[in-house]
Amino acid sequence: MKNCSLTGHRELPAAFDDNALYDALEALIKEGYDRFYCGMAEGFDLHALTCLVALKQKYRFSIVACIPFEGQERGFSRESRQVYRSLLPWCDVVSVLFPAYRNGCYLARNRYMVDRSDLLLAYCTKEKGGTAYTVRYAKEKGVPVQYFGI
Repeated sequence: MKNCSLTGHRELPAAFDDNALYDALEALIKEGYDRFYCGMAEGFDLHALTCLVALKQKYRFSIVACIPFEGQERGFSRESRQVYRSLLPWCDVVSVLFPAYRNGCYLARNRYMVDRSDLLLAYCTKEKGGTAYTVRYAKEKGVPVQYFGI
């Protein structure tokens, strides 16, 4: 198995290109990546998961939903909560790390994904925050980082 984790910002620009993201994910599938770890956050994660669900119509691969704590989606916008709940059943594995929110749970989720990956696909335009932390962690662990949209 070749595993790929996904990380990106919660806030995306209006010109964010979902078609390019679909194409990037399809290229990874064609390269042999057959398991994708998704952090299930608003923004990039849900956009990537939407693309992966569409790609499941054409290819065989698995999706692992990596949820930092039970009920993560309750803090999402109404629209994102609906998207999250509609996509979750498409995930082959649902891994909930903690029963409730606790300090550091998002970073633990990010490390969990990277520790299981052969590649990190990252939409990272800032040097601070969880996405930047995840990119740095992947590099420290020797996991290659492929940047999307930059």
